[in-house]
Amino acid sequence: MDFIDRIKEISARIAQQKSLIETEEATKNAFIMPFISTLGYDVFNPFEVIPEFTADTGTKKGEKVDYAIKKDDNVIVLIECKKCTCDLNKEHKSQLYRYFSVTEARFAILTNGLTYQFYSDIDEPNKMDNKPFFEFNMLEFEENDIDELKKFTRTNFCLDDILTTASSLKYINAIKKVFAREMETPSEAFVKLLTSQIYEGRLTQPVVEQFSHIVKQGWKQFLTDKINLRLKSALEEPKLEVVTKEPKEGVNEPDENGIITTEDEMEGYNIVKAILSEVIDAKRVVMRDVKSYCGILLDDNNRKPICRLHFNYTKKYLGVFENKKENRIPIDDVSDIFNHADKIKAIIAEYD
Repeated sequence: MDFIDRIKEISARIAQQKSLIETEEATKNAFIMPFISTLGYDVFNPFEVIPEFTADTGTKKGEKVDYAIKKDDNVIVLIECKKCTCDLNKEHKSQLYRYFSVTEARFAILTNGLTYQFYSDIDEPNKMDNKPFFEFNMLEFEENDIDELKKFTRTNFCLDDILTTASSLKYINAIKKVFAREMETPSEAFVKLLTSQIYEGRLTQPVVEQFSHIVKQGWKQFLTDKINLRLKSALEEPKLEVVTKEPKEGVNEPDENGIITTEDEMEGYNIVKAILSEVIDAKRVVMRDVKSYCGILLDDNNRKPICRLHFNYTKKYLGVFENKKENRIPIDDVSDIFNHADKIKAIIAEYD
């Protein structure tokens, strides 16, 4: 089994079991130990994985980190674990910060079994950085995330190689988060930066407020265009067949069952198909339109729902699935589906 397949296997297990895991110890046993094992380290071999590793700090004795990973008799990674319901962004790294400075390890991981935050000492030697240079989410990951994670496997681990790319990776990820934030809610500074390049008048507050909406729509349209281009290249057929039962009279005309497939539903289906073309063959994504909603399935299988488009009312909703349960998310525009791409991809891991 390939590395990515083993990660997907754990991901599917997490999606099924996370509601049952309530303690840190259970999180370690169910999620974290299998993850370490997938990286190629024997969790039952103390020459490779040391649980409750002693890391005395100054006057504090008996300080222990949950796991220390060793290679060639050197500690290479420290791992601090929290229970799976814990929010890692709420200052839970203080212990790991102390451990890092008194060991030889150049990498530290803070995890709740769902998310793994990778730290190093890029900013200042022997002092753990305040922000991770890499973050891996077991339920929402891309192919490039797998490539970065693979560098930490036992067979591929090379300190110098990882450190060479860690600095740029840290700032690339930070920039991606800025882009995501600006796309969702453009800041005044960002709006002014773009507006100044296309608007010749004075940038008064009313003008900035007007262009805030224009910038947001421009972002979405740009992303839509890019996704559509990717979709066209992913599909072999020059003409896309999108509905299991194609309406006889076309879009916005009822079929023999009185079902109308609207343009928004067609657009929504194409967006979902474009998103999933990154992780599976786009041909496997099938649309079945019914009177109450437009369903999108994997392999044309009712037991494998991907999402539902509830577009038949004034307010639009995107129905996403987790453990076969639907969660309806309100959206303002069909293109808002792009904002939930990770959730849509995550369901595929449960089925494949």
